[in-house]
Amino acid sequence: MAALVQIQEISSSWKKLLGYLGPGILVSVAYLDPGNLETDLQAGADHKYELLWIVFVGLSFALLIQSRSANLGVATGKHLSEHCKKEFPKSVNICLWILAEIAVLAADIPEVIGTAFALNILFKIPIWSGVLLAGLNTLLLLGLQRYGIRKLEIVIAALLLVVGGCFFPVMLHARPNVKEFAMGIFIPKLSRGTGTRDAVALLGALIMPHNLFLHSALVISRKIPRSADGIRSASRYFLLESAIALFTAFLINVAVISVSGSVCSNPNISTESKKHCKNITLDSAAFLLKDALGKWSSQLYAISLLASGQSSTVTGTYAGQYIMQGFLDLRMKLWLRNLLTRFIAIAPSLVVCIIGGSAGAARLIIIASMILSFELPFALIPLLRFTGSEAKMGLHKNSIPASLATWVLGFCSIAINIYFASTSLLGWITNKKMPKAARILSGLLIVPLIALYIALLVYLTLKPETHSHRSTDFDTDSNEHNEAQIEQRTEFSNIQRTSEIEIESITSS
Repeated sequence: MAALVQIQEISSSWKKLLGYLGPGILVSVAYLDPGNLETDLQAGADHKYELLWIVFVGLSFALLIQSRSANLGVATGKHLSEHCKKEFPKSVNICLWILAEIAVLAADIPEVIGTAFALNILFKIPIWSGVLLAGLNTLLLLGLQRYGIRKLEIVIAALLLVVGGCFFPVMLHARPNVKEFAMGIFIPKLSRGTGTRDAVALLGALIMPHNLFLHSALVISRKIPRSADGIRSASRYFLLESAIALFTAFLINVAVISVSGSVCSNPNISTESKKHCKNITLDSAAFLLKDALGKWSSQLYAISLLASGQSSTVTGTYAGQYIMQGFLDLRMKLWLRNLLTRFIAIAPSLVVCIIGGSAGAARLIIIASMILSFELPFALIPLLRFTGSEAKMGLHKNSIPASLATWVLGFCSIAINIYFASTSLLGWITNKKMPKAARILSGLLIVPLIALYIALLVYLTLKPETHSHRSTDFDTDSNEHNEAQIEQRTEFSNIQRTSEIEIESITSS
């Protein structure tokens, strides 16, 4: 990511779109990481096609909010965490930074476990050793940035195609029931029992909070005309390229769920496979591909799992870098940031893999996905407030229909999270199998946390806006503003050059 990508003013819309392709691809990686694969596989095994509508709604919502994130970066030249630092007091920013870092770590845990499982399948490396190795192999992909952002984007896109190429042929071979398949996508339904829990985990695995910080920063890598028309045009192209990337992610997620649902609901399924379906883990899911891919199913599945983990780790590292830079004005070397994040994520992953094995690792992935779902509002609410602000966005603020749609969907997501958290935790507290003293202590700890969660969301929603100079009023053609934008983008380029030199020095040594 050594230099900005110059957008050429050409008449061909398709050729111009090629200049914008990239940020949406990197962002879509988060919707296909090992956490997604784990929750997709189990959702299909437990509910067949019933939860496909969650994927449809989740990725439709994702397109809407990711486009808001891109608009924020395009219109203001600053990413989400930088706006948070200026808008909120220091104490609130520290809370938001901690929550954002927890989100990055929660997203990294499935990637660590997925990489370990892939190495175990391919090379018979013990899972605990694979967990330790997971922090090092990503440096190879990060090293690609010295060849430019475009090369890295192409490699990431190729890795995503590997994941899709593994599951699409299997889905066609499984021949899912078309009627049930369509009803699963378009008719919302939640079965009793684990339906709500699996839906929340699936939603959490789809929409990741750190992605909102990431997208608003990645779009700054495109050098666009700094005019009202130029920004409107860039926003449209970024919306289109995000739609292409997320639609691809939607198809792959649907393929994974359909493969699991079709195989596990087959009345002729073997006893061993039926046992696996009750508790699918990333290391045991290769049995789903055996009929379609034969003896190479395990290896091909492991390669797709490795591709998923590696690509999502790269974007997670960049998200963490931008979060740290925006909230703390602190820049860390990308390889060091990667190892730090991995070290923290490796600790719980290693303990769980040693004590609980693959089943424990699978439960940890579900918990990580639920954490992401609960944390989403702390990135979403500031984003919706900033993109709806005329003071910050000027002519490019959200339209009334877009504002209504995003706020309604956002509050629905928050309501689902609060309902699930309160019912699950209260059910745990009132569980008579637990000692009375333990239930009382749990209540004293959990109830205040839920109250604090709600109070912070209310504060973020209702806090009066900090009035500042509008940085996007291009009608006045302000020279001061143009110079500020050039300075911001030069700084971004310098950051990337610094990162390039750091990676090059690490790889050469």
